Amino acid sequence: MTDITFTGPATKLDPDDIARAAQTLGCDPAAVAAVCHVESSGGGFLPDGRPKILFEAQTFHRLTMSRWDSAYPGISSPHWDRSLYGAPGGHQYDRLASAMQLDQSAALQSASWGLFQIMGTNYGRCGFVSIEAFVDAMVAGEGEHLDAFVGFIRSDTRLLAAIQGQDWPTFARLYNGPAYAENQYDTKLAAAFDAAHSLEA
Repeated sequence: MTDITFTGPATKLDPDDIARAAQTLGCDPAAVAAVCHVESSGGGFLPDGRPKILFEAQTFHRLTMSRWDSAYPGISSPHWDRSLYGAPGGHQYDRLASAMQLDQSAALQSASWGLFQIMGTNYGRCGFVSIEAFVDAMVAGEGEHLDAFVGFIRSDTRLLAAIQGQDWPTFARLYNGPAYAENQYDTKLAAAFDAAHSLEA
């Protein structure tokens, strides 16, 4: 098992970073800010300096072909179950640590990370050669979170068009999954977009 460190520089996002990312994506800077706000309330790190994560038991189940479902139902489940999350923050690292003892690569891929809560399974789409390289970037700082987001969006022409056109239902479906409406993800994005524009005014 490769040693993984979850604390590092934890540098904050510079306001100019949002503008740079928006220029690369060809979208309104408020659109990038909206996703950032909805996904992580505008902050990519916990108070102790570790990246914000959410561990997904259903993803771990899929990546490990249900091997651990019976013995570890709290971190490996064939069905999505909100109650398995437990408390946010440090508790998610407790869940991650338990999963890493079973299968480190699958565990790291089964969490969503940082400012934009990108699933580890998407490390390749974000431009990284390994899940470990992706995690190292998530530990480094919010600028790296933003770079991963840009790579992820550019890897899908539908997502790119949706953020360029502020088509929030389409963006929400592609970014968050088909159940996005249950959490009103699209309306939250629209509201955050409007709020970001108000701040610019």
